[in-house]
Amino acid sequence: MTAAENALAHLRAISVSHRAAGSHPEAEARHYCAKMLNEFGFSVSEEPFEYSAFPGLYATPLAGALAVVAFLLAHRAGVRDAPDEALIILLGFGLALGLGGRWLARQGVLSLPFSRARSVNLVAVRGDPDVWVMAHLDSKSQVVPIGLRAAAITVVVLTWIGAIVMGAAQWAGWAEKAAGLWPWITGAGVVSAIPVALTFLGKRSKGALDNASGVTTTLLTASLLPHDKALGVIITSAEELGLAGARAWVSQRAPGSVINFDGIDDAGDLRFMWTQRKPERLLNVLSGAAAGYGAVVRISRLLPGILVDAVAFADAGWESVTVSKTTLRGVARIHTRRDTVDHLRGEGIATAALIAVSALKRLT
Repeated sequence: MTAAENALAHLRAISVSHRAAGSHPEAEARHYCAKMLNEFGFSVSEEPFEYSAFPGLYATPLAGALAVVAFLLAHRAGVRDAPDEALIILLGFGLALGLGGRWLARQGVLSLPFSRARSVNLVAVRGDPDVWVMAHLDSKSQVVPIGLRAAAITVVVLTWIGAIVMGAAQWAGWAEKAAGLWPWITGAGVVSAIPVALTFLGKRSKGALDNASGVTTTLLTASLLPHDKALGVIITSAEELGLAGARAWVSQRAPGSVINFDGIDDAGDLRFMWTQRKPERLLNVLSGAAAGYGAVVRISRLLPGILVDAVAFADAGWESVTVSKTTLRGVARIHTRRDTVDHLRGEGIATAALIAVSALKRLT
């Protein structure tokens, strides 16, 4: 079989059902991955971990609800010609949301004592690896489409900044009629925050693109890399619940290098994305490998608010790159019932895996 045909076979085996973190369907998909990695000559182990599901389940809806409250309170102060109160409200809520969200993401997902849950990471090694490849196995659905959520969050942030600027101008006496603008600012803020507050999770997506495609790319890479090359493979769980599996795994490891596969479609340009410190070595080697296959590559920072497992690795000091390949049409399928294998041919996965293998030959 060709690499694309192999990819399609893996996709069909993995994305037969939803794969909520800790669920039986996820365990079955993990066992399939373990079987494949064993056949590829890897030593495979399962690593259970505990985490709090609260940040992944409720942090975004809670942030949206608090944003609604903040806009309404700031509006009441602004129309009463009390811009100092409006500024205190907006700055105070903004600081609380920023610091609280950062703590929940980095520490709370593992340390909060309530909403405790369990799941399992799959780890496979061959030799003594310096470089790892990885992907998350779990899937989720959302009431609010991912594109609408991203747009809503962007509007909330921009409106919040606009409200602060308007409040400061009103307080300084530069905008005498600013009080009349508060209903417009508040309306835009509340309307955009409502979809964020309604971002609840479900189990209605089979997660073919997000992220059976990434897992398949990882398996294909592991199978194609020559056996004399050392490699580590991580198939994480609970990425959709605050990157819990990745954070649990890196908390027990010394920093290294990792290539994360997340969302590998047939259409669209390849994207190499990073956060924190720019991983020059990984990016240069991956870009050189992609050029060898004539692939068009876009290199960029991860957009703020985009959470992938590589973020947890970067937070822990790892050199990490996320490889993705999709279009806006593909993104629109993510976290919905339409994210099925019917939309994939495996060609993009094959290309990404071949590029990864070429890069790994230079890195290992």
